[in-house]
Amino acid sequence: MPVQMPTKRYKTRKHYPDREMKMTQGFSTRAIHAGAAPDPVSGSRAQPIHQTTSFVFRDAAHAANLFALQEFGNIYTRLGNPTTGALEARIADLEGGTMGVATASGHAAQLLAFHVLMEPGANIVAARQLYGGSINQLSHAFKKFGWGVTFVDIDDVAAFEAAIDDKTRVIFTESLANPGGLVTDMKAIAAIAKRHGLPYMVDNTMASPYLCRPLEHGANIIVESLTKFIGGHGNSIGGMVIDGGNFDWLAHKDKFPTMASPQSYYNDMVFGEAFGALPLGPDGTNVNIAFAIAARAFSLRDLGPAMSPMNAFLIMTGCETLPLRMERHCANALKVATHLQGHEKVSWVRYAGLAGDPHNDRAKTYLPRGAGAVFTFGLKGGHEAGVKLVEGVKLFSHLANIGDTRSLIIHPASTTHSQLTDTQKTAAGAAPDTVRLSVGIEDAADIIADLDQALSAL
Repeated sequence: MPVQMPTKRYKTRKHYPDREMKMTQGFSTRAIHAGAAPDPVSGSRAQPIHQTTSFVFRDAAHAANLFALQEFGNIYTRLGNPTTGALEARIADLEGGTMGVATASGHAAQLLAFHVLMEPGANIVAARQLYGGSINQLSHAFKKFGWGVTFVDIDDVAAFEAAIDDKTRVIFTESLANPGGLVTDMKAIAAIAKRHGLPYMVDNTMASPYLCRPLEHGANIIVESLTKFIGGHGNSIGGMVIDGGNFDWLAHKDKFPTMASPQSYYNDMVFGEAFGALPLGPDGTNVNIAFAIAARAFSLRDLGPAMSPMNAFLIMTGCETLPLRMERHCANALKVATHLQGHEKVSWVRYAGLAGDPHNDRAKTYLPRGAGAVFTFGLKGGHEAGVKLVEGVKLFSHLANIGDTRSLIIHPASTTHSQLTDTQKTAAGAAPDTVRLSVGIEDAADIIADLDQALSAL
């Protein structure tokens, strides 16, 4: 049965990325206004927090249409909520995608995205240089679903193609790799994915859409931890799946049954047909939101990692200052990295913003506004020195997070990457001598002074 035009939840600016705004207004304006408008009932200028579990139906026909995906609207907050819907529209707008799906965390976003794509026996080709938690998720937790993974070096583009076989369903990298701040050659990897009829999924957490928009470089799906730079204040956890709307699911029916085969739980609907070309744009252009709908109506519905409305409100508020914060983050990080390069107790610094860094040219291509706020450096004293340094700082907070307004520090080998072997740690950029910084927006002189006093005690 043909799907009716979605109702105002996805058709208006409040809940759907305003493509006209995208063309005519700048990033900073959209970071404040996209996805939100004054509340039509109360007049509230700030996005209201709809702290409710469920929503009243107009009548029996309305309820039936919602459950059959013949009409879009609010049913139950696990599936969607006006507050999270506004956040979804804003992030999808900033990333240049067609629709977003909010989740309880960045890990939950990855789970939903892979859940749509994968079947038992299928495998993922992924960059070796990933956040340690993502390596664990892909190589251990996903095994219980019967999903395999092959890790390859981010700098060996040919290895990505060599790792693909008839069971591969997706290529996965980060745009800016955690913890090393390595820049991925996304255009080259996207070309490989396209040749093999595979979607290219990119985790854009470290860069944020202010510094990098992977869809502009050939990516098809974005996942993000909103906990980090987008929320920016270390007070709320959330994630997002963004549909790029640029992958033809029906052209690859054999690989993606969830997207291209009839689904009995929705009256044999084929997501790729029903939501692959809807006239949602203000100019009537067709928009492909099939992947986002599947991630919500199938994976989020049944796996359940929904974002809370309160967290959506906090993250949306933080997003309003994303451009201002990222400019300061990047400026401070460059000053700190430059200072550490000349320190007698530091053996190396990896920051793509430095002129001599191996990824500096890539940073100019993919991150023209700045190379991010997170980077690593090595201590001449090795593992013991790394542990002592994180215990000696005073302004820095020693914790497992990035993207806070506050400067953060961690020794990955003993924490975030501790479950990996020494070989895996080194390959992931978390060798025993490595310290990771997430440089905040304090005065750069104070950040440097705190590092100096802690280094002097080694």
